Amino acid sequence: MNFSNFDKPPFGFVFAFLLFSLLFLSNTYKLWFKTDSYYQDIYNSLTNEKTPYPFKNFFLRRLENRKRWEVEQKFFSLIGFLAVIGADVLVVMTFMFGR
Repeated sequence: MNFSNFDKPPFGFVFAFLLFSLLFLSNTYKLWFKTDSYYQDIYNSLTNEKTPYPFKNFFLRRLENRKRWEVEQKFFSLIGFLAVIGADVLVVMTFMFGR
């Protein structure tokens, strides 16, 4: 299988892809460096009576043990960080070097 003949993705796709990556990276930054306010924002959002989130009680139960929540979130954010950066590199390389 020849993987060197990728078509060049449109610039709009690359731009939107990178914007969504920035959203993820912004949330990852908040999780790692502003954990207290990030946790409180999530908790306040879930406990606000005006927002009818599906699975609200499930997520509130996950937040009860804050230390465990923090460890789980940071572990999965590392995996997500690597995946997002890897995907960004592939998309940009395909845009730059694709046909």
